[in-house]
Amino acid sequence: MASFKINIADPKTGKCYKTEVKDEQAAPFIGLNIGEKIEGGKIGIGGYEFSISGGTDYCGFPMRRGILGVRKRMTIYPGIGFRGGFKGMKKRKTVCGHKITEQISAVNLKVLKEGTKKLSDLFGKKEEGKEEVKEEAKEEPKKEAKPEAKPKEEKKPEVKEEKKPEQKEAKQEKSQEQAKEK
Repeated sequence: MASFKINIADPKTGKCYKTEVKDEQAAPFIGLNIGEKIEGGKIGIGGYEFSISGGTDYCGFPMRRGILGVRKRMTIYPGIGFRGGFKGMKKRKTVCGHKITEQISAVNLKVLKEGTKKLSDLFGKKEEGKEEVKEEAKEEPKKEAKPEAKPKEEKKPEVKEEKKPEQKEAKQEKSQEQAKEK
């Protein structure tokens, strides 16, 4: 049967929550189009009402409103399926249709009506546990005192300094010998 990754956007808080639905919970999505409404009770989130705002198929191609069929290669302006570009630029891209089928892997939902419980309470419990673990991990290294690093002693190359005067003397002797020869 079908399974979808669900991305739920909450426009009031500006946060996105992710979940996965399989088999019985995924069945109500089959056959719906972009822009249609679905009740949250069908997917296990009672009291909420969602609008389908888009999605992607199993290859990663985005769903686009107004496209019939599974996939279509078309010339499009900047928008769904094509970001950026110069003013008036067109590009040939592949997009998939607006109808949800078993080939769709992710569905994007937007909250229209809120229920009694907040989405952060329903989906945020996993994140809170992770934050507590991270805070504990950060505190442990702070308790341990690191041994102080000794400053490195700068070693001067004494050998090079000694050679320089000798080299100068040798050069002077050579130049004196050459002057005598002339």
